[in-house]
Amino acid sequence: MRAPWLALCICGLPLLLSTACAEDIAKPSSGGGSGVVKAQAVDGGATTDGAVAPPKIDFQEAEFAENERSRDPFRSYANTFVEEARGKVKSQREVLLDQYNVDELKLIGIVTGIHPAKAMLVDPTGKGHVVQRGQYIGRPEVVQAGTGTGASYEINWRVDRIRDGDIVLIREDPKNPDVPSATRVIPLRPEGSVVDSE
Repeated sequence: MRAPWLALCICGLPLLLSTACAEDIAKPSSGGGSGVVKAQAVDGGATTDGAVAPPKIDFQEAEFAENERSRDPFRSYANTFVEEARGKVKSQREVLLDQYNVDELKLIGIVTGIHPAKAMLVDPTGKGHVVQRGQYIGRPEVVQAGTGTGASYEINWRVDRIRDGDIVLIREDPKNPDVPSATRVIPLRPEGSVVDSE
């Protein structure tokens, strides 16, 4: 039972393959007829074996323009990312009165009998704000990294001490601990002010 099927497969398979792979091979003929066929193939018509040539594609200059979806792989984009990093720097800590410079703030009151001691600062609009030791106040100063490749960062004034007649602010640069910190004192009564003793 297996022998007839095996014989049929062995003999029929080559016969089937030879029939399926047979092609009509076009041979060039001598004469002027081949020039017409070649002209049709160039124009997008039928070729010598009857197949249709693919259409000619016209590329426009706009297809080679750079955009977000197709960038030049040989161009460096490092400067683009550095400029983005140098953009708006936002502080990661809570800063009171961050829209005003420390010079614009006035000290109008101090309470030292409680722990922690508190002081009241008034902004240029006349609104009072209570601060205590350790809080950051005032508009930050943006510091550029020394090497030019690092990102910018902010440094703020911090309330260091609240004394009887003034508050002491310090500004430290965490990236440069060897640089001495800046100190500023805001007095309760600015110099030249007259105190009524009545």
